[in-house]
Amino acid sequence: MRAITIPEPGGPEALVWAEVPDPEPGPGEVVVDVRASAVNRADLLQRQGHYPPPPGAPAYPGLECSGVISAIGRDVTGWTVGQEVCALLAGGGYAERVAVPAGQLLPVPAGVDPVDAAALPEVACTVWSNVVRLARLAAGETLLVHGGGSGIGTFAVQLGRALGATVLVTARAAKHDRLRELGAAHTIDYREQDFVEEVAGATGGHGADVILDIMGASYLGRNVAALADGGRLVVIGMQGGRKAELDLGALLAKRASVAATALRSRPLDDKAAIVRGVREEVWPLVEAGKVRPVVDRRLPMTDAAQAHRLVESNDHVGKVLLTTA
Repeated sequence: MRAITIPEPGGPEALVWAEVPDPEPGPGEVVVDVRASAVNRADLLQRQGHYPPPPGAPAYPGLECSGVISAIGRDVTGWTVGQEVCALLAGGGYAERVAVPAGQLLPVPAGVDPVDAAALPEVACTVWSNVVRLARLAAGETLLVHGGGSGIGTFAVQLGRALGATVLVTARAAKHDRLRELGAAHTIDYREQDFVEEVAGATGGHGADVILDIMGASYLGRNVAALADGGRLVVIGMQGGRKAELDLGALLAKRASVAATALRSRPLDDKAAIVRGVREEVWPLVEAGKVRPVVDRRLPMTDAAQAHRLVESNDHVGKVLLTTA
């Protein structure tokens, strides 16, 4: 088969479409013939040499895909050859085929284009596991989403609204109209506005009950300041750096909490539990049309370098997909 390889770390030009060995399904795995994968920020880091795949994962980038099951390994039940699926991956989505643990498979939701389904697994699992399972977002609460125009952000806006929360987002001004269409109640231009002041104004001084943060260090102090009493900050990215000083007094005064999580490196059983939760709690919302994949554009897999440049520019809204056909 062919896959996007990274012979040497570097810029987008480091991505090379090349012949590689075909995957074989191990025990508990299936092989998926890939229709599409999606570009995630982690793929850019891997290309640059900063985020290697976990042990045992394919060397190729790609944390999710959609496609058709073409082979089934030993001890797999409940799935059939020819079935349309999408999948959460530890790597290998930028390829014509990929071996996937059966616990990380999801059926393509009813009413969703089988190619666009590639935009769902990573964002659905990330947002649900952090906003719902960890931070326990409840109806009537306020959710602040940083990076609202990203794949994670556009999904979090929709899921938060579907769960009955009021959703605030930070994003470039050019993306605000689209985010309001998706359900954001208040949009904040992070380049021109102080999000702490904006959150206070939008909530009557209450603050955000849950904050989903992709920035890390550069936002830590302001995120704590923006939290409501009993608020929960979940950090899932470090685009603004790794290290910052945390004012424990401010955190204690609000009886608030800070958590940081990653998805790719989790054990298989934990990933399978997250996928089950998404199938049970999120897929019905997708099939009801309350949450939908947001796809900025589709590009051929061979144009992976162009797709990486687009994501690095932050000019997209939602997901950029790479298709095999």
